Amino acid sequence: MKCVICHSSQIEIFVEINTKTYWKCHTCLGAYLDKEHFLSEADEYTHYCTHENNIDDPLYRAFLSRLIIPLKQRIQKHTNGLDYGCGPGPALAAILQEEGYFMNKYDPYFFPDASLLDKKFDFITCSETAEHFSNPHREFSQFGEMLSPKGILGIMTSFIPSDEAFENWYYLRDPTHVVFYCETTFKTIAKQRRWIAEFPDKNIVLFTNTKI
Repeated sequence: MKCVICHSSQIEIFVEINTKTYWKCHTCLGAYLDKEHFLSEADEYTHYCTHENNIDDPLYRAFLSRLIIPLKQRIQKHTNGLDYGCGPGPALAAILQEEGYFMNKYDPYFFPDASLLDKKFDFITCSETAEHFSNPHREFSQFGEMLSPKGILGIMTSFIPSDEAFENWYYLRDPTHVVFYCETTFKTIAKQRRWIAEFPDKNIVLFTNTKI
């Protein structure tokens, strides 16, 4: 068996919580739920339909600004972006479009235009989505193919707390959250793909594609 994030073989069972098994990688320090406990696609879709991400909610806009503000400092106006995993209410894409960016939306359930996955983008946003990846190694490698040279990938996800706090971490209450990252995890992802990783705010990572 290999780590689903970095493909290291240095993994072991981390903890059992409510009969669910979580693994941890000693290379990237990421953690993930055993696939035996994944929801079915139908149950996953039903759960996603309960999300209420209202673009007109000032608190939600402020939440998204923690990713948007540092991202805007690194990208030019009128460039081409993709909101990946945007969900049923693509608020982040709408905000960036208001700001003068050309936004595309992709979500396997709600905006399933797979042709977008074969295109290049100046930047990709992935807000509260990476924790849902069943195969994060593949997903991040796909991002590498989709990013233009010097393109930016912006991720927002809650970083793993201490090992002692993991068992009671609120992020585990969502049954669709299956993979969990810390700063070392993202640095490993970046190193494997020749990206630069920056951490401009809590629970935010910005990757820059350095490939020509």
